[in-house]
Amino acid sequence: MSSVSIEDELLKRAAYFEDILEKSLPAEEGYAKTVIEAMNYSLLAGGKRLRPVMMLEAFKLFAGEDADDTTLRPFMLAMEMIHTYSLVHDDLPAMDNDEYRRGRKTTHVVYGPGMATLAGDGLLNLAFETAIKGAVSGKELVYYDGDTSNRYLAALEVLGRKAGIYGMVGGQCADICAENNHDYDDETAKAVLHYIDENKTGALIESSLMIGAILGGASAKQVKKVEKMGSNVGIAFQIQDDILDIEGDAKELGKPIGSDIKNEKTTYVSLYGMEEARKKVKELSDEATEILREFGQKDTFLEGLFEYLIYRKK
Repeated sequence: MSSVSIEDELLKRAAYFEDILEKSLPAEEGYAKTVIEAMNYSLLAGGKRLRPVMMLEAFKLFAGEDADDTTLRPFMLAMEMIHTYSLVHDDLPAMDNDEYRRGRKTTHVVYGPGMATLAGDGLLNLAFETAIKGAVSGKELVYYDGDTSNRYLAALEVLGRKAGIYGMVGGQCADICAENNHDYDDETAKAVLHYIDENKTGALIESSLMIGAILGGASAKQVKKVEKMGSNVGIAFQIQDDILDIEGDAKELGKPIGSDIKNEKTTYVSLYGMEEARKKVKELSDEATEILREFGQKDTFLEGLFEYLIYRKK
């Protein structure tokens, strides 16, 4: 697929998820109305919906292209809620202090830092409410040969672990600590950066693909390969994000560029240089494609999507 057709297909899949999302938003009523408004404002900020789309494609990879995705939808919603809460908190004055996200005012600018903090908290909790409810009411799935035979429990374990201190939150912690520590030697700085990229960004992409595979019928061994594939894609995606923060167009990105330099963040570009950063993005994406092809898949949308991430401009 060409990059143009991949983008068109991504938009179609994002629109499919958008419809699911809009029908699932909590009602803006009662004494908690303001925080729910802030949560919905954050969720409806647009974006590629990359993580739920990846989850759905990984599900189809093992369940079949025309498989019923009803059991997956609560987890797709949960993933987007977790991703959105992380963005709301990242934008706060105490974190990156960004005023724009996806071309419009960030949640804390519209609702204030306190309400934005609560909106993030609410989204995180609602994510697990939604996934657990889906697991409880979902149809029976085939036996899983992992640590638990219950595929819903396996998916919930991945969701919790990858979003928490052993995943995204751990990566965010290392990121903040690295901002305040300029005494790392080169090797330590590179190790810390890899940990940050693997967890802060990579963990949710890994878990999206893993959950799709688990609920789609993959074996534990196959899920492990999917995790590696997701790790590569996640790190490549983050390095490309670092590149765009320097060379991107603020209007096209929907957010200011140069925030990494402003915040004195260590990135792959600052440690290795722009040329090496570009090479690493391609290398990681090619490795991810090789793993995908081990599942007998070639020239699929998912393969095209991995490649598209190399050349994305927003």
